[in-house]
Amino acid sequence: MFELRLMAPEDRVETLCEALDALDALSVSVEDADAQTDAEQALFGEPGMPPPKEGWQRSRVIALFPDEAQAKDAASVLALQDFFDEGCEVLGIATVPEQDWVRLTQSQFAPVEVTPEFWIVPTWHEPPEQAKQVIRLDPGLAFGTGTHPTTRMCLRWIATRGEGALAGKRVLDYGCGSGILAIGAAKFGSTDIDAVDIDEAAVSSTVLNAEANGVKLKAGLPDAARGEYDIVLANILATPLKLLAPLLRGHVKAGGSLVMAGILERQADELKEAYAPYAALEVSDSEDGWILMTARC
Repeated sequence: MFELRLMAPEDRVETLCEALDALDALSVSVEDADAQTDAEQALFGEPGMPPPKEGWQRSRVIALFPDEAQAKDAASVLALQDFFDEGCEVLGIATVPEQDWVRLTQSQFAPVEVTPEFWIVPTWHEPPEQAKQVIRLDPGLAFGTGTHPTTRMCLRWIATRGEGALAGKRVLDYGCGSGILAIGAAKFGSTDIDAVDIDEAAVSSTVLNAEANGVKLKAGLPDAARGEYDIVLANILATPLKLLAPLLRGHVKAGGSLVMAGILERQADELKEAYAPYAALEVSDSEDGWILMTARC
């Protein structure tokens, strides 16, 4: 395998990436060419949302090709394009060392602690000795592997209630992603669980992950959520949570709990305002700038 390295200004990055894709690059990545220097730029965006910019002022674009001839041909073709002028440059072509990519990828995902006794553990790891409750979950297409604070806070809320509080309770995981919250509810005693998502891949992922963990739940698209629930879990983002306020509150039975995450600390007041006609939200947990908001309905 060979990598073609190029330099491009911010306004050419998108066009260059599209051209590399058309030239059958196996993958294309973009880095800040000034990383680790005083000129380094930080690009931040909310999870799940597009980045604020396509690249940095000086972006290093790296494209992988299966052989050296294809990489050289791609470099030659790009050099002839109108957009490949001032600021664009071919930095070189280099061999990519052979690696065990599966093992390398797996090494990046270790068991995740929710509480000292509750852990999310990839299938290639043994659970920690202190783990009394475990969710087996491998990184996949759907959001929710336990590595993000929003997921951990929701699971921590479930765990701190314990099996007695969830036994016999009807639970809705709205925007289920990998199904991790629904699986967590099942692990702590709930036997009547609906997990819904707008993404069919997430629904499929939830079904497979539930089977792998030996728990029962029903997964489907959002219209599969029907009636009222004792607990409604929604780990999405602040904007959709605001839009969904009447729908989510409508699914919580009297005396039930609404549990929401995907919210930044600075967004607490706008969420409280959006839900004021339906429920009194409060901040129940926080981690790394994210908060968990809950309401007793």
